[in-house]
Amino acid sequence: MIAGTGAAVTVRLRGRLDDLQPKLRRIAEIVLQDPSAASGLSIGALAAEAGCSEATVVRFATELGFSGYREFRRNLLHEAAIVHERTSRGELQGDIDPDDDLATVVGKIAVSDARAVQDTAQALDIATLAEVARRISAAPRIAVFGIGASGLAAQDLQQKLMRLGLSCSAHQDVHEALVVASLLTPGCVTIGISNTGQTAEVIESLRLGAEVGATAVAITNAPSSPLAQQADHLLVTAAQESLLRSGATASRIAQLTVIDCILVAVARCLPDLGRTALETTRAAVERRSR
Repeated sequence: MIAGTGAAVTVRLRGRLDDLQPKLRRIAEIVLQDPSAASGLSIGALAAEAGCSEATVVRFATELGFSGYREFRRNLLHEAAIVHERTSRGELQGDIDPDDDLATVVGKIAVSDARAVQDTAQALDIATLAEVARRISAAPRIAVFGIGASGLAAQDLQQKLMRLGLSCSAHQDVHEALVVASLLTPGCVTIGISNTGQTAEVIESLRLGAEVGATAVAITNAPSSPLAQQADHLLVTAAQESLLRSGATASRIAQLTVIDCILVAVARCLPDLGRTALETTRAAVERRSR
């Protein structure tokens, strides 16, 4: 659950949608279909439209981390006002439409990616980020697991942590990942990256690492997913992919945002903020490129 992270209401809903029970999911779908209209509904009106009881609507709100429907609606009204302001400023809204011209498509992608970064930064639990950074900075070894587009994010994190002088490896091959995870020791850190939180190979790698005493960290867009449940510490991304975008784009950018935050947080835990290691590795690369 993203409760207490400050994430926007629709961000919370998108992250929980696949995990909600049918009646609760029906309420979520009504809200996501038109958040502005839903923000104007009384608890009775929303219950009637969803075909459920008012008690179910209250349970829906508390499932998302709100004290009740009143707090949920207040937050939804606030978010609707922000969206209205963006629209009045001429910002492009909505999913990519097949009839959009290329300039409109580019504009919508830019808005979506920027919003993924903003929403992810807002949703990050700072206390969790600080604890993850502390454990990474003290770990004898860090293993990062990700498949497909999330594998690219894993490689980015590996490169950044290595530049700080930390022993970090990234793994996309499932057999390699399982071997590495099984050979970790207490004090090590495993980091699993999956937008959906459903990637079996990543979940299994974190599970194996936990069996030998490694701390498990999950970076995912789905806070109630199997990957999130496997982790000791959860860092949530907030990205909404367009139905017409063939690959993970906004989700990848959201993951990279979390990774950049991890990098800076880890550097803050090091005695010299990682400057010596950064200068040493930069010099090594510059000598090779001459």
